[in-house]
Amino acid sequence: MILVELGLYFGLLSLISVGGMPSVIPEMQRYVVEVKQWVTAADFIQMFAIGQAAPGPNVLIAGLIGWKVAGVPGAFVALGAICGPAALIAFWVAGVWERMKDSPWRAVAQRAMAPMVVGLILSGGFVLATPGNVPDWRLWLIAGASACAMLATRLNPLWLLGAGGVLGGVLL
Repeated sequence: MILVELGLYFGLLSLISVGGMPSVIPEMQRYVVEVKQWVTAADFIQMFAIGQAAPGPNVLIAGLIGWKVAGVPGAFVALGAICGPAALIAFWVAGVWERMKDSPWRAVAQRAMAPMVVGLILSGGFVLATPGNVPDWRLWLIAGASACAMLATRLNPLWLLGAGGVLGGVLL
């Protein structure tokens, strides 16, 4: 039964993940930590960090949650559910998008989606910087310093990820 629930939940997240996995992190954290209590807030942040630091797609957090909840079968179900529906829709949308390349509606749609995606990603950062609904100034400091460095420099984001890890190790 838990595998079905994992599959349905991550499949639904897949369908609303406009902007990628960071856009659904707040909802994922709410559901798996607060509603289902499958993982703790600290576990969730650690899984997110591993999913971001590991090579490959950042959807690895879904596999880690599935693994924590239902072992290896849970990891496969969660990863398949988070990747499958979005991949099918992306395949279909790519064809439509290509056919609309000369349409003025395409440019309008692109401009309209940008602020929505930025807002969804920022909400994910907010959730990660407030584990257990208690703001932690150290996490906010790391997030703010990273955002400023991204805006002020042309550094590769991996350097900032590494610096954030070191700073987190020192402060936390």
